[in-house]
Amino acid sequence: MKITCLRTDLAEAVSNVSRAVSTKASIPALEGILIKAYNSQLNISGYNLEIGITTDIEAQTIEEGEIVVSAKLFLDIVRRLPEEVVQIETDERMVTYIRCGQADYQIVGISSLEYPDLPTFERTDGITVNSKILREMIRQTVYAVSDNMNKPIYTGSLFEIENSLFKIIAVDGYRMAIRTETVECDSKNSFVVPGKTQHEVLKLLNDDETEVEIIIGMRHITFRIKNYSVISRLIEGTFLDYKSTIPTESKTEVIIKTRKIIESVERMSLLNNDRLQSPVRCKFADDEIRLSCASSVGRANDIITVPVSGEPVEIGFNNRYMLDAFKNTDTDEIKLVLNGPIAPMLVKPIEGDSFVSIVVPMRLAND
Repeated sequence: MKITCLRTDLAEAVSNVSRAVSTKASIPALEGILIKAYNSQLNISGYNLEIGITTDIEAQTIEEGEIVVSAKLFLDIVRRLPEEVVQIETDERMVTYIRCGQADYQIVGISSLEYPDLPTFERTDGITVNSKILREMIRQTVYAVSDNMNKPIYTGSLFEIENSLFKIIAVDGYRMAIRTETVECDSKNSFVVPGKTQHEVLKLLNDDETEVEIIIGMRHITFRIKNYSVISRLIEGTFLDYKSTIPTESKTEVIIKTRKIIESVERMSLLNNDRLQSPVRCKFADDEIRLSCASSVGRANDIITVPVSGEPVEIGFNNRYMLDAFKNTDTDEIKLVLNGPIAPMLVKPIEGDSFVSIVVPMRLAND
């Protein structure tokens, strides 16, 4: 293999692809990236047997070929090269030569025959989504994905397509997040995408109007984002019947500025840390929310003056779960819906249901 390409293109591609590379793998090749030179393209792939990321960049191909090189070492070298044009060459001994300006490296590679094939699958369905919309949908739900491997199905989000609506639902037993968008799609489908995959997709999505193609198979999925493809297995199993868990009643409602409630909860959170998890007590009554938190290090109180509709209620929440729900809204004002001291709280937009967050309360000491 012998090619020349631009250093900035190469560094960006290797940086993104390297996120799918195993840091400690039983197969040495999986700690590397696969580089293939063909026609006027350089294809770069990373794969950890769960997620694969692959991309093409423009290159001048003098001699076609392929090689596996250490992802970390190769990225460190490329980032520090002194000039813009890079020449990469390999020989029959799997030695890779990297030249740029006066800098010259020789690193040992691995035969591409030792690199596992990325999954290929038959397309059973697909959907096209605006990049900005998909970015917001994932951002506003992935925080509620579980990290408990005892229930693998909840380590991913349910992607649901039905009646021209595209929904992403995440749940971890303590909170749930639902994000809904209207799409031009006649399909009816549902599948569970791992949270780790969504985090990688999120890093590649831009806040622009480009289209992202989602290709769905029986056990795998591919996200095509510009010149990148993210390939992942799907999680098999039965997801929660989330619709039956959404409260339909409304005993107490508050419309409040998002920033105001975030700042107040953050003030209460100062008395909590990873070892201390005292609930934030919230009393909704008499057109105000009284917040308080008491832990072994002290006590904090705050009052927000805001119209409260319906019955008075006193309820406690994990401060982090509250903040996750509030911070992942996309509106200046939100509606809080409560149904008593032990029922979950709904966080919604003032109108519509483009997003719904549900937070399960903590029992207070005097309950």
